[in-house]
Amino acid sequence: MISREPTLERLATAKTLLLDPFGLDESHLRKALSAITSHQVDDADLYFQYTRSEGWSLEEGIVKTGSFSIDQGVGVRAVSGEKTAFAYSDDISWSSLLDACHTVRSIGAAGDKKSVKVAAKNIAKARSLYGGIDPISTLDSTTKVNLLGKVEKTARAKDKRIVQVMAGLASEYDVVMVARADGTLAADVRPLVRLSVTVIAEQKIGSEMRRETGSGGGGGRFGLAYFTDAMIEEYVSSAVSAALTNLDSRPAPAGEMTVVLGPGWPGVLLHEAVGHGLEGDFNRKGSSAFAGMVGKRVAAKGVTVLDDGTIADRRGSLNVDDEGNATQKNVLIEDGILKGYIQDATNARLMGVKPTGNGRRESYAAVPMPRMTNTYMLGGDKAPEEIVASIKRGLYATNFGGGQVDITSGKFVFSASEAFWVENGKIQYPVKGATIVGSGPDSLKKVTMIGNDLRLDTGVGVCGKEGQSVPVGVGQPTLRLEGLTVGGTA
Repeated sequence: MISREPTLERLATAKTLLLDPFGLDESHLRKALSAITSHQVDDADLYFQYTRSEGWSLEEGIVKTGSFSIDQGVGVRAVSGEKTAFAYSDDISWSSLLDACHTVRSIGAAGDKKSVKVAAKNIAKARSLYGGIDPISTLDSTTKVNLLGKVEKTARAKDKRIVQVMAGLASEYDVVMVARADGTLAADVRPLVRLSVTVIAEQKIGSEMRRETGSGGGGGRFGLAYFTDAMIEEYVSSAVSAALTNLDSRPAPAGEMTVVLGPGWPGVLLHEAVGHGLEGDFNRKGSSAFAGMVGKRVAAKGVTVLDDGTIADRRGSLNVDDEGNATQKNVLIEDGILKGYIQDATNARLMGVKPTGNGRRESYAAVPMPRMTNTYMLGGDKAPEEIVASIKRGLYATNFGGGQVDITSGKFVFSASEAFWVENGKIQYPVKGATIVGSGPDSLKKVTMIGNDLRLDTGVGVCGKEGQSVPVGVGQPTLRLEGLTVGGTA
C-alpha cells in the first residue's frame, strides 16, 4: 500500500542520519540542484546514502570471521539527452556537495544556457512494504554466533556423510534520500538479512572418494528473529538433500529433449534469459532481442511474466526506487504478448513512456539504471506431478547454479546443480553436469505446460549488471518446455 505517515517517518530518519550531522537541510539541497540546473539539463538528482552492515561466517565448527562496516556518501547526477554526468563523494559536507554539483553541471555547458528553476518540494508517494528496523540490533552477538552453531549442528546430525558445514549470517541497515530537480523528495529505510548454509558430503565409491556440495538459505527485509529453528531446519534440509542426491548422480545425457523446470529458484533462468532483455536501456538502444516487440507474441499462450517490487518483506522489494519513484507491479508479458519494458526515469523519458519504479543503483557511487526487482511467472492449471509424469524421456531440473546470457541474441547457458533423468513419467536417477542451452525468446514459445505451484525463491538472489550488484527475487511454477538443448557428459 501507499502510505503518507511511514513516508514522513522515513524522511525524518534520513534527515537525522544524512543531513543533520553535516549541518545540511532542505534549503541546501535546493541550492545544490539550482547550481546544476543553471545550465539546461533534462534531469538532475542528489542521492544520499548511509549503510551499516555486519557479517559472520562459520567454518569447521568455528565462527572464524566477523565484520562490521559503515559507509556513507552522496552521488550527484545531471542528465541531458542521452548524456549523463555523475560525481560522488564519501564526504557529506556542503563544500563537497557543491563541488560535485559544479562538476556535473558541465554536461549542459555546451547546450542551452537558459536557467531552470528547481520545482517546489513534493514529498514522493511511497509504499510501506517493510519496517524501518535496524536488523543488526535485533539479536546480540552471542545469539548470532549460537545461531550459526545451530546450523552446523543441525546439518551434521542429518547424515554421517556430511563432513563439512559452512554458514554465513549477513545484516544490513540502509538509509537513502533522493532529491530531484522536479521537486521530488523521497527516502527509504531498507533492512536486509540473509542466512546461508553450504554442506559437503563425502562417500567412498569403489576405490575413490566422491565429494558433493549442496547449498540452502534465505532472507528478506526484516529482522534476524525470522531465522527460527523451523527456518534453519528448512534451509539445512535443502542443502543436505542436494549434496546427498548428487552423491548418487550419474553423467547427464546430452541432446535436444523435453525439460521440466521446478518451481521457485529455477526462475533465475527466466530472470537472466528474459528479464534482462526486457530492461528499457537495452530496448531503447535496439540491442535486445525483444526490441520493438511490444504488442507482439513473444511467448506461448498462458505465459504471464511480472516484475513486482511491491511484495511485502521480499529481498527485491523497495518502498521507492533509487530515483524516488514508488515501485510498481509491472506486467511485462501477458498471455504470451509483450506489454512493456522495465524503466528508469532516463530511459522512460527517451522512450516517451512513464518510469516503472525500476531505477536502481548499487550505491551512492553508481548511476541508476533499469533493473529488475522480483521477477516471476504466474502459475497455470497443471499439477506438478502431472507435468513430470508427462515426460517420455527428458530432464527434470529442480535447482540451478551459474549461467550467462547474451542480451542481443537472447541466448543463454545455465548449469543445473540438481537434476534428474526421467523416462516414461518416472524419475530414474539424479544426473550431474547438465547444462541447458537456448534462447530466451525461443524458450518462452516452447512452454507447453504450466504448473499451479508458483513459488518465489527463499530470498538469496543477487543480480549483476555493468559491474553493479543489487538484491533481487525470482520465481516461477513448474514448467515443461519442449526441444531445449541439454549439454551433458554421457
